Amino acid sequence: MATDNSSELFPVVDEEGNVIASASRGECHCGSRLLHPVVHLHVFDQSGRLYLQKRPGWKDIQPGKWDTAVGGHIDFGEDIMTALRREAFEELGLTDFDPEPLESYVFESDRERELVNSFRTVINTLPQPSDELDGGRFWSLSEIRDSLGCGILTPNFEQEFIRLFKDIDT
Repeated sequence: MATDNSSELFPVVDEEGNVIASASRGECHCGSRLLHPVVHLHVFDQSGRLYLQKRPGWKDIQPGKWDTAVGGHIDFGEDIMTALRREAFEELGLTDFDPEPLESYVFESDRERELVNSFRTVINTLPQPSDELDGGRFWSLSEIRDSLGCGILTPNFEQEFIRLFKDIDT
């Protein structure tokens, strides 16, 4: 069974995204609340449906839940756009997309703090989920709204969906 690499090195940042230190994945995810940057890519199809990935059972955070199409940590020494394109390719095989920046904000849970750099794109192909995921599919926005608070979506995705897309018509 696959596992997350707890020794993988992440940048530790301030709330403006300036790197101030480095720490391992294990240190960042153990309740230390070290702020570390991530990228999220919300992938829409031409019909306005939003692609969600299903997190595999072996993940150390929110296993088995539906989440943002692409989400991943920025590696130490890596810039935001390089991380976004790397994660989009690794997770969904996406190479030809135009990311539109949405916003950056701090997400906090009981185990971690992330500086989330969120983007959106519209594609006209079907994503090809890698073995890093447990699959994925396009959801209508009303289907997502109906699933909020039911325990099947990650809390991070739910909060970000409400923050970014609550006013979009379905």
